[in-house]
Amino acid sequence: MGEILPFKPRKASERHRGNTLCRNGHHKWEVDKASVFDVKLGRLVTRYRCARCGATKVSAD
Repeated sequence: MGEILPFKPRKASERHRGNTLCRNGHHKWEVDKASVFDVKLGRLVTRYRCARCGATKVSAD
């Protein structure tokens, strides 16, 4: 049989790693590759997704 390792709970800093920036409005926006361009009311629209938290935003260029 193998050794049994004791359970060690994660620290608060490890649990919230990367989320504190997004909560304060500092997202890491990347262009969403699944739907790169969308046409809305005759305008060209780009969809962005945050790499850390997954939030989306739409920008009309």
